Amino acid sequence: MKQWPHWRGTRLPRSLLSLQPSTSRVFSTAKPLRHDPRIRDLGRLIHDDYATIRETYATPKYPIVLAHGLFGFSELRVSPLLPTIEYWNGIKQVLTANNCTVITATVPPSGSIEERAAKLAADILAQTTAASLPSAQDADGHATTTPPAVNIIAHSMGGLDARYMISLLRPSGIRIASLVTIATPHRGSSFADYLVERGAGPLHLPRLYGVIRRAGLGTSAFGQLTTRYMREEFNPRVRDDEAVRYFSYGAAIDEPPLLGAFRLPHGVVDKREGENDGLPFGFDQLVESREVDGEGVDGHEEDV
Repeated sequence: MKQWPHWRGTRLPRSLLSLQPSTSRVFSTAKPLRHDPRIRDLGRLIHDDYATIRETYATPKYPIVLAHGLFGFSELRVSPLLPTIEYWNGIKQVLTANNCTVITATVPPSGSIEERAAKLAADILAQTTAASLPSAQDADGHATTTPPAVNIIAHSMGGLDARYMISLLRPSGIRIASLVTIATPHRGSSFADYLVERGAGPLHLPRLYGVIRRAGLGTSAFGQLTTRYMREEFNPRVRDDEAVRYFSYGAAIDEPPLLGAFRLPHGVVDKREGENDGLPFGFDQLVESREVDGEGVDGHEEDV
């Protein structure tokens, strides 16, 4: 029997879940998660809170920004003869069909967090300006000087870019209402250690940096995804913004097939950390996470 991933993290606000499938389906875990010390400080652990996909979901109040991960893109056209490849294939279309305003950012595929965060901010500002999003209004419906707000959904390294942008860049002209990270290595990736740290694994990736640069790609991202960098440099500097709602999701899968593409990273991370999703630079681990329940103190949906 196929086992679906075990989803974990802090609770996602209902208004950010905008999928609208034609039929209801139930996804549940086939076995309970063993205790995982990596997520002991995340607050309440969710299991199957959202296992049932509903017919309809509320449309979020603010636009959704989709921020891709390492080696990601918004759209990629390999050849004029082939269809365009989309990083968020199907997701943008479903959100748009549910009356969501969707912004897709494109940042340097393997650039540094600083470079990627700056480009993420520039893309958000450019696209919100082009879309002529309305500014915030006061209780009487009058426009205020508060800039328009957005929700960010970030995958993998995109979550680190967004955290850096929110905490240190603080772009003017836009307000971040919430950040949802999916499979973001907030405490670094053991597989990045395996590739980058000398003696940690058989492949010392820095030997290939010259080849990667000649291909027109950056190399700064790899060293910044290590557990040492995140522990000693990134997380001490990049702190949560109290005005932003933070949410986090991750997953764990059983051992991939013998010839599966994710068998090596899954095995490396499983040996060093425990259960993981098999993605080379994935598994969500939030720093300074605060438990939130998707509702305001008065029981109404939060302002996202």
